[in-house]
Amino acid sequence: MPNTATLKQIVKSVLDTYTGEGLNGYSYLTSDPDQNVFTSVCVGQLDGKEFTFVDLLVRIVGDHVIIVEDRNSEPLYESLLEAGIPRAKIVLAYAGEPSPESV
Repeated sequence: MPNTATLKQIVKSVLDTYTGEGLNGYSYLTSDPDQNVFTSVCVGQLDGKEFTFVDLLVRIVGDHVIIVEDRNSEPLYESLLEAGIPRAKIVLAYAGEPSPESV
């Protein structure tokens, strides 16, 4: 299991692949200064109307990656697994899995 600094680098690197130009707009990766919370914010236009939404919200708590929101067709947890993060360290909060701080 990677240390916390390496874990943050891996998560950010994977999240970068989920952002950028899309069909109807753009996704921006944001984070808090300590890189413990990441969001991907989508901004675009559909049928002549502006829209925004958060398609990813990820928190790092200790050595766990907590996925609070994931609205992507390619699930983030699968990409994190491919990047070497063990499934036991990935919490799918959006699917009802308890986070380490709530157990």
